[in-house]
Amino acid sequence: MNGIINVYKEKGFTSHDVVAKLRGILHMKKIGHTGTLDPDAVGVLPVCLGKGTGLCSMITDWTKTYEAVMLLGTVTDTQDTSGTVLKTREVNVTKRQILEVCSSFEGEYDQIPPMYSALKVNGKKLYELAREGKVIERKARPVKILDIQILEIDLPKVRMEVSCSKGTYIRTLCHDIGEKLGCGGCMESLIRTRVSTFRIEDAKTLDEIETLK
Repeated sequence: MNGIINVYKEKGFTSHDVVAKLRGILHMKKIGHTGTLDPDAVGVLPVCLGKGTGLCSMITDWTKTYEAVMLLGTVTDTQDTSGTVLKTREVNVTKRQILEVCSSFEGEYDQIPPMYSALKVNGKKLYELAREGKVIERKARPVKILDIQILEIDLPKVRMEVSCSKGTYIRTLCHDIGEKLGCGGCMESLIRTRVSTFRIEDAKTLDEIETLK
């Protein structure tokens, strides 16, 4: 088979796990994914098959849309709720402040990648260094937030939809918004709803793909 499958990545799987399982289901070796999703995150993961693997790097560059729940008042070492809580603060912000601060991140901004990420520094992944208790300096990288829509505010939680460029860490965005609001914040949950024209409503789970096969 040659082409692209729109996989719905379920919670608990790494992107690498999805590729490994698909190799078994489809009896193919030449398979590649198009951008890492954290194990706790769910949603759209386009996977390239056969000659389609030549498109992997191109698809990685496409814009993505996420639905995230930001938890204000809590700061963790991983910038999401899976990590160790570093500090908690009272959340005394208005809806208007939240809307204004979130919209201030639209456009280009320099984002410092989190320590708990798969980025490599001197041949070693940052999360491997983080697990050893090491924190190293990371250079800020320009990312582009195309749009932030606030879907629901139920403090301390804020549900939002974010469309962004490649290389954007949504949990870092949650952390940065929390810092700018003065109460801190982290990401509670993440769903990738779209990668370019690949949408969540058309995505298939691994079980569904196996049944179709």
